Amino acid sequence: MSTFTNPLKQRLHEPDALFGLWLSLGSDTAAEALAHAGFDWLLIDMEHAPNDSQDVTGQLRAIAAAHLPSEPVVRVPAKEPWLVKRVLDAGARTLMFPNIESAEEAAHAVRLTQYPGGASADGLRGVAGAVRAAAYGMRRDYLQNANAQIATIVQIESARAVEEADRIAAVPGIDCLFIGPADLAASLGHLGDLRHPDVQAAVAHVAAAAERAGIAAGMFASDVATARQYRAEGFRFIALAADLVWMLRATRQALQEARS
Repeated sequence: MSTFTNPLKQRLHEPDALFGLWLSLGSDTAAEALAHAGFDWLLIDMEHAPNDSQDVTGQLRAIAAAHLPSEPVVRVPAKEPWLVKRVLDAGARTLMFPNIESAEEAAHAVRLTQYPGGASADGLRGVAGAVRAAAYGMRRDYLQNANAQIATIVQIESARAVEEADRIAAVPGIDCLFIGPADLAASLGHLGDLRHPDVQAAVAHVAAAAERAGIAAGMFASDVATARQYRAEGFRFIALAADLVWMLRATRQALQEARS
């Protein structure tokens, strides 16, 4: 077995833009259905959506059942060792950590995803054999290859994080800087105003830091036009809104048209 079995980790270091979708409904069925839509990645959100460890496992299974190359990403709500361990043991290979504000925090996030040993001597991930990620113990080489499979995405969501963007991007094991535009705008004193010049300048600064480090920059786009704009600006990991957003948008439009 190759030590590089997470295709998204490799693709994050290639020039093509990768489009994904936020999964906020907490639904296995929605996750499986959307895995057939052709997205490069689907993010299971544990921070702002009602997903616990069991929900994550169910959606990982559902995405895998589609037998298509949509790679699941899990956003954990905090840098808690027990929580990260559960998500990894459930089979997630790409994790997103919110509100990273320093190189030290970024390095700690990476350590949480790594077993101790080899190049990751200071890894903090606990070891268990009979877990879903290791085919319940049937993948004998999992422990030896797991570290190389994990992709780590960190979110830049504050004024301090913007100032530290170059140092964060340079941390070994970081694969992508993903901007949280709403929290970033709030941190800069412009709550709800994502188009404020200060916010746009901060976004450009983070994107440039990622480019200098040779890693991807990511962004959440609320619609297709915005996604295209971010792609033109060099962002390569782009969220095309969320399942809940598209469901409400489509149903409200249909209802309005039916009543008109």
